[in-house]
Amino acid sequence: MGDVRATPPLAVVFDVGRVLYQWNLRFLFAKLIADPAELEWFVTHVVTEEWHSQSDAGRPLADMVPERIASFPDQAALIEAYRDRFLETIPAPVEGTHALVARLAAGGVALHALSNFGTEFWAQFRPTAPVFDRFDQLVISGEERCAKPDAAIYAILERRTGVAGADLLFVDDRADNIAAAEARGWRGHVFTSAAALEEELVALGLL
Repeated sequence: MGDVRATPPLAVVFDVGRVLYQWNLRFLFAKLIADPAELEWFVTHVVTEEWHSQSDAGRPLADMVPERIASFPDQAALIEAYRDRFLETIPAPVEGTHALVARLAAGGVALHALSNFGTEFWAQFRPTAPVFDRFDQLVISGEERCAKPDAAIYAILERRTGVAGADLLFVDDRADNIAAAEARGWRGHVFTSAAALEEELVALGLL
């Protein structure tokens, strides 16, 4: 659990991928690549999470995709599928977390999102995700052209919300992103399951 103190945080900041929504490149490419070994080769050498992170940081797909096709011309159709069918990498909500969002909102807890997400993909995804109608600030890395765990993106959220330090609880699936938040005095919870998060929220007096 995170740092449990007597005074509850004023706001909860959620990551999106693997906290609120399932995300994995394999969800798409398993539909397109039948051989498991070939699939693993593709997502570890061609359309990789590391390469995809350029989109999170604000690089346009119009630059990324042709460049990648030039490096892997035999994989052109699959690389284009990354651009054209990205929402298939986000198939469903993470079980249990949207119910926690609803309970927090019903209790008057301010909700914000801080996510590494490409601008073009976010524009496609946001209209499909009504859970964010409950959120106040949505800080998206591609729009800001900086990504977690860069301290600058945490500072953006602080400025826009007017809240900082232990008044913020950050929920993210990556320990390095939580460490960056805690370095700014935020409270942090490394997400593993909705059940564990619920325990943390109860312990902090938020539920």
